[in-house]
Amino acid sequence: MALSPTAAQRRIIDAADPATGRLRGTPAQLAALVKRGLAFRHPRPPHDHFLTPAGHRIREAGGEPDGVTAAPGTPAAPDAGGVFAARVGGEETAPGGTGTARLREVRGAWQGLLELRRMTHPDGSTDRPC
Repeated sequence: MALSPTAAQRRIIDAADPATGRLRGTPAQLAALVKRGLAFRHPRPPHDHFLTPAGHRIREAGGEPDGVTAAPGTPAAPDAGGVFAARVGGEETAPGGTGTARLREVRGAWQGLLELRRMTHPDGSTDRPC
């Protein structure tokens, strides 16, 4: 991603669904976001477009000017190995993943747990543990 998104593309990124990252816009705008690596087109119908991790980072950066962001190649927050890490409490500062990124991570982990519950019960219920 060599170029920063245009104002119209930034508006589309900012208007994305906070939980899923689903994008709405004209086909040309969505194609431009895909070309820049900020979105991807889902392969199954209805072929909606969703933000990539790079798109989520731009969204979380908000309205900051381009010169304020961190230098390329330096991570914005410490990485927990690329997997979901539960918090046990008692931590003074959370090791990265604060705000909407953490909320998205927790929501995704919970949806995965519910899917496991649904798949392991013959009746498809999610109210009981696996």
